[in-house]
Amino acid sequence: MRAEDVPRAAVTPLTRPAYAPVTPRFTDREYLNIVYRTDPEALRAVVPEPLQIDEPLVRFEIMKMGDVTSFGPYVEGGQAIPVRLGQDRGEYLHAMYLDSFAATASGREAGAYPKAMARPALFAEEGALVGVLDQGSIRVATATMGYKHHPLDLDEARAQITVPTYMLKFVLGYDQRPRVADLVRTEITDIVVKEAWTGPARLQLFAHVLAPLADLPVREVVSATHIIADLTLAGVRPVHDYLA
Repeated sequence: MRAEDVPRAAVTPLTRPAYAPVTPRFTDREYLNIVYRTDPEALRAVVPEPLQIDEPLVRFEIMKMGDVTSFGPYVEGGQAIPVRLGQDRGEYLHAMYLDSFAATASGREAGAYPKAMARPALFAEEGALVGVLDQGSIRVATATMGYKHHPLDLDEARAQITVPTYMLKFVLGYDQRPRVADLVRTEITDIVVKEAWTGPARLQLFAHVLAPLADLPVREVVSATHIIADLTLAGVRPVHDYLA
């Protein structure tokens, strides 16, 4: 391989990349979203400036990917926090847990998604939509929602899941000092909402040192939605440089 061709590959390992260099399209992405109220002090400890918090809310999500180009099906769970950057309202992606190494590697390397490996699942059982997240053999989250109790307006569902999202991007140099330390922004594009529902819900979070979702404790469940959609994720762009 010629020296000038090496940077064009831009993957590690060079001859066996973990993911394809394409923009993935998600077909039949199924969401279980539970918005809950938590402790303001706990949120302030994890949300980085210059993002601002208006209410002490967290959105717990389990997403079942029916089909994703280059990745295939997988499941993902985590927490997103409603925030504001100036007048731009969105969500800060606090934690994401997946059962796909390729999607985890792609999210971290090609984007800035805070992804780690774990065992989430989403399924219907005896009249409930059930979302669970396990770290190894240990349960760290259990979410339940009444299965398709009340239709949700499709435009409202679209608005819920297309808010801008913010993430932190870090790249360390060989001296272990950051070469990149950015707050970045992305959003969902080309979305088609196929189904949307709301209903009663419950959420339990359990303490685990490697999956500390319970550090943002559940004080009150505010709302729950069940949404199925096709969509594409836009690329990330920096909005704040912590090294400047």
